[in-house]
Amino acid sequence: MPGWSPGPPIAEAMESFTNGNVRLLKHERSIVAEDDLDQRWQEATGESVSEVIFLSKHTAVSKRPALTVHPIGVPHLKEDETPPQGGTPGWAAIPSPRIGPWLRLMQKIAVEQGLVPEFEVTLEATHHGPVTSTPTMFVEIGSTEDHWGRQDAAQAIALVLWKGLGLEDGNAVGTWQRNCEKVLLGIGGGHYVPRHMDIVIKDGVWVGHLLSGYSLPMDMPSQVNVKSSEEVAGMWKHSIKVSYEATKAAFPGGEVIAHLDHKSFKGWQKNAVTCFLQEQNIRIGKPSDFL
Repeated sequence: MPGWSPGPPIAEAMESFTNGNVRLLKHERSIVAEDDLDQRWQEATGESVSEVIFLSKHTAVSKRPALTVHPIGVPHLKEDETPPQGGTPGWAAIPSPRIGPWLRLMQKIAVEQGLVPEFEVTLEATHHGPVTSTPTMFVEIGSTEDHWGRQDAAQAIALVLWKGLGLEDGNAVGTWQRNCEKVLLGIGGGHYVPRHMDIVIKDGVWVGHLLSGYSLPMDMPSQVNVKSSEEVAGMWKHSIKVSYEATKAAFPGGEVIAHLDHKSFKGWQKNAVTCFLQEQNIRIGKPSDFL
């Protein structure tokens, strides 16, 4: 892939490369430890940063080969908790508007490159750090050391970047330029958010944060006939609120609509979430509302 040149040196033992308005950084540290990389780059070079895309290794208990994309944050953690994989407790990054479009681009390229069905192409729920101030997403190869070294998987990700950032022909994929479009805020489900994935994989769907069950910690109420969100304690309300606000910031002029994985909730949990969304004037949508 032509066009890359050595970039400006920075004082943190990182190599950088440039191609048009894209900067590629190579470093040896853990990505989740790279807090404020966007601000640090601007301070070191004087260049403003409009978005951050982290290329990373994905691990999974299943060890299934996978190409994944996801937003980041740990909005469910209390202030006195230590995030296990970076970030700041209670924080959600501004999600990159490219997440949905790049998921679909990744699926297309993976099929063309013969990686499917061996590799699963999937979203992941919002999780881990590092802290950023600009729209951010992770793009990952998983799920074991054997897969991380696969040249065909790396080539597929390189093509996603090449095409997705418009380096091939100037036509970037996933640039948010429209007003009044609907944006999915996923609430509930497992780490790979299958119910939300069913919607986002379809053309034209925009997606922000994806909160799985572990990002919605709820204390069991004294009675299960919940009629108000105040009856259920826990960080779940904060998690939804900051994730909604971050998603709105990523899609100015868009309509952020919550999509619930209903079957992942117990009755009292669904009642509490529904009540809270209504109290916050956050619309709850059906799958057909996003298509």
